[in-house]
Amino acid sequence: MYLKGSKWSMNRRRRPVNWFRVVFLGLLALALFYVNQVVVPEIPPIGQPTVTPTRSAESYVTEAEAYFQDGKLLQAIEAYEQAIRSNPTDATLYIALARVQVFAGQYSEAHKNADYAILRQPDNSMAHALRAWALDYEGDYLNAEASVKRALELDPNNGVAHAYYAEILVDSYLAGTGPLNSIERAAEASRTALALAPNTIEAHQARGYVLEVTANYEEAIREYQAAISINGNIPSLYLALGRNYRALGIYDQAVDAFTRADALNPADPTPNLLTARTYATIGEYAKAVQYAEQAVKDSPADPRLRGALGVMYYKNAQFPEAVRELSLAVNGGTTEDGQKITGLTLVSNDLRLAEYYYTYGLALARTLRCGEALPVAQLIQATIPGDEIAMANAQEIIKVCEQNLNVTPSPTVEVLPTETATVTPTP
Repeated sequence: MYLKGSKWSMNRRRRPVNWFRVVFLGLLALALFYVNQVVVPEIPPIGQPTVTPTRSAESYVTEAEAYFQDGKLLQAIEAYEQAIRSNPTDATLYIALARVQVFAGQYSEAHKNADYAILRQPDNSMAHALRAWALDYEGDYLNAEASVKRALELDPNNGVAHAYYAEILVDSYLAGTGPLNSIERAAEASRTALALAPNTIEAHQARGYVLEVTANYEEAIREYQAAISINGNIPSLYLALGRNYRALGIYDQAVDAFTRADALNPADPTPNLLTARTYATIGEYAKAVQYAEQAVKDSPADPRLRGALGVMYYKNAQFPEAVRELSLAVNGGTTEDGQKITGLTLVSNDLRLAEYYYTYGLALARTLRCGEALPVAQLIQATIPGDEIAMANAQEIIKVCEQNLNVTPSPTVEVLPTETATVTPTP
């Protein structure tokens, strides 16, 4: 019997299989199975914090110490900063960071981090000592001495603080602000530092510094070498070593030491500057010019580096180039590549600055620019009459202009280098 309208009619044709739909449903089933068996069990319950792997402050400290030992000061600083982010309440981390920053020449940053350490531990002797050391390098000797005295009140046996005190006393003496017995007190502090902290860089560096400024160069070299034996990758130690070799006239070793310092910190113009002055001392002016040019490339807006380069040009009889660079040092101006430079005002008790001024006057005179040279000579005579070398060169400027020379002989008064101040007390 045929049932009209029935969907069960035996004569109805079957629809073809939709294989796309079959495959899609199969894949969907597999995905649901994976979510149910794998993903869901790994999802933490609502409200439960997720576990995120983090590094400990101690691991960053270990990394920073390794960087410091390798002379990678900037990387060490970054690692200590990571340690502080991991544990911002630990005062010792700020102290360690400040110490490396001083070695790296980041004095204001070191000062700030020492202050942070003091905020967290007001009675921490090393925090006050590091603050004092940073202030010393910033030229604030009065507050530096107050801070180091506080450090020693908190811990009289803090040998590193005694080392910092020795350096502060020497620097204040050289700046003319310390008491007359500063060197004797510095010598005593440096000996105390060695007795209390014989295995520290700072103790040997401070003792070497005292010996250096008292012209005991051979002993100073031994102390700096002792500091280098503790860590052979600190640029400032090689600068100090080179200064003392140069003072002894051992120029090849001086250049080697400055070269090592430059390799450790290529961005610092000081090694190239000291190398230039070393070559100038022995009359190799062409080499002196090369290194002075490199120093300017390292810090093109520094007027003192421009002045040093101008002096080297003058010694090498490159008078127009000397005028250009010394004018930037004395008068300021803008370089061809847009570097703005602030000129240096002539003051007393700055032998290097006086050298820039009288060499500028001599270079102007020898390029027949006496209208500019004579005012420079007059300024020297009026401002620093007690500087015999500067006064003699001022007279030479006037003499050259009076004769209206059209040749360029060597100056009759030699421009003398003045790197290292010396004093007479016995350390």
